[in-house]
Amino acid sequence: MKIRKAVIPAAGLGTRMLPISRTVPKEMLPIVDKPAISSLVEEAAAAGAEDILIITGRGKDAIENYFDYSVEYEQKLLASGKLDKIEEMRKICSVANVYFLRQKETRGLGHAVLTAKNFVGNEPFYILYGDDVIMSEKPVCAQMSDAFEKYGKPVCGVKPVPWELVAKYCSLKAESIADGVYNVTDMIEKPRPDEVYTNLSILGRVLLTPEIFDILEETPPGAGGEIQLTDAMRVVAKSGGMTAIDFEGTRFDFGSKLGFLKANVTAAVNHPEVGEEFRAFLKEFVKTL
Repeated sequence: MKIRKAVIPAAGLGTRMLPISRTVPKEMLPIVDKPAISSLVEEAAAAGAEDILIITGRGKDAIENYFDYSVEYEQKLLASGKLDKIEEMRKICSVANVYFLRQKETRGLGHAVLTAKNFVGNEPFYILYGDDVIMSEKPVCAQMSDAFEKYGKPVCGVKPVPWELVAKYCSLKAESIADGVYNVTDMIEKPRPDEVYTNLSILGRVLLTPEIFDILEETPPGAGGEIQLTDAMRVVAKSGGMTAIDFEGTRFDFGSKLGFLKANVTAAVNHPEVGEEFRAFLKEFVKTL
């Protein structure tokens, strides 16, 4: 079944990236020469999503501008004969139908997803967390779509995390049913040590069905006083189960300074324009450490 819709919550303040996030939305921070939000949109589109909703907040106008045509730049490039650059920029704008919705108050990831109810309608949909950039050969969304097709249940993308870090994420009660595939029957957000099930945590990607919205409407504030998407997914997991896949790819926490730097170095060494020179620079630079 083709998944046609995707939701990208991007309304958070990005306090871990201060001071730059005070004036530049963290989703617009670059991975070499593209903003992080671009990689999320491109991933969803590559997995078949035709309509993508980005949930924004105040001060996030730059995101909308990025996915619009730029007449001024196009005129400049046209005058310079750089038609390929114009085509490249327009391709970014037309990779999918990108829509925007402003979350008027930030009350947690669950609340952000709930605002997408009318957009999603009665279809399954991807959610790509705004802080999570994943570099993979096959889009993680496509990997989840395959699992949804095979097992018929909502899907979450997971990775084992160090035990000491589980409390910063969530913990899944999961049983292996195939190589890298699990049946999930419970989960908990930011667990205390005595509440940890496993060190499998959801890292930035889920595929949900519309039933999640009715659950979210009844979900009380949880960890941090916010409406947690994990709490709503827990109801789904306990009632009918969810599928978890240990996805192929490397995930970067783009809401942190270290994750931002790691993502840029990883992308730069493979960049078609600067990769060769950057690799040479790195080889010399590490000798000085």
